[in-house]
Amino acid sequence: NKPGPRSIDLRPLVSPSHLARQANDLNLRLMKWRALPSLDVEKLSQLKVLLLGAGTLGCGVARTLLGWGVRQITFVDSGRVSYSNPVRQSLFGIDDCMDGGKYKAVAAAESLVTVAGPDVKSEGVVLSIPMPGHSFGGGKDGIAEAAGVKKDVERLHALVEEHDAVFLLTDTRESRWLPTVMALATNTPLINAALGLDSWLVMRHGPHSSALYAANNNSSDCQRLGCYFCSDVVAPENSTRDRTLDQQCTVTRPGLAPIAASMATELLVAMFHHPLGNCAPAPEMRRDGNSTGSYNPVDDG
Repeated sequence: NKPGPRSIDLRPLVSPSHLARQANDLNLRLMKWRALPSLDVEKLSQLKVLLLGAGTLGCGVARTLLGWGVRQITFVDSGRVSYSNPVRQSLFGIDDCMDGGKYKAVAAAESLVTVAGPDVKSEGVVLSIPMPGHSFGGGKDGIAEAAGVKKDVERLHALVEEHDAVFLLTDTRESRWLPTVMALATNTPLINAALGLDSWLVMRHGPHSSALYAANNNSSDCQRLGCYFCSDVVAPENSTRDRTLDQQCTVTRPGLAPIAASMATELLVAMFHHPLGNCAPAPEMRRDGNSTGSYNPVDDG
């Protein structure tokens, strides 16, 4: 304990990553302090979220997740950035379109780090989701193609298991089938969002019956939530087979994607703040159209 010089390393306090993290969390801390004391910022920061689709919805959901403090985001997409994308998809720029275009998943992951700093753990996975009605393995390279599809299925299943929640943000109806089955089998929360010309859909898929009953003390009164395919009377098929190129593109009002992306993210935050989590019941609607059991992500204390 002899007297001598002392030094303190203040470099971490002025590093760009530290300053970026403090600035990003400032709004959440103010929300918790002034209005929402039950907001669990730590839980949100630890979530690992998988985004299936890095298009207009994927970019919107990712940016909104950053606003809620989510730091671990994985993109899955096999498409490339085209010149029509940057004006609608907020994580891309013109430079991403050059030389054939970067892979969307990779470009989106890199952009998140640019936007929010190196504290964000973002990964882009280039993968095609196998779809019912889309044949494979029939050509001269059929064996290799079939092996590739099997590898994609295994990789997708592993990604669903590794993450705490999945957002289903793909273009076609049939591309949603396999992730829906995998999320149910692994009991992984899944939020589904889809766009039409002047409409949108946001829904939460329910857990497996065994998990639901266990969370509700084996009560027979609890009801399972439906999924995107529950009302179907036919199996998914190739929806692009008899469509022209312009019919295969998703045509929607530019203002709808941000609305749907925000609603989907708010639904996820609400679910993780509910005591039952993924097993939270859906609000019941009375005949007058008013909800009898809605819940909020956080309360006012």
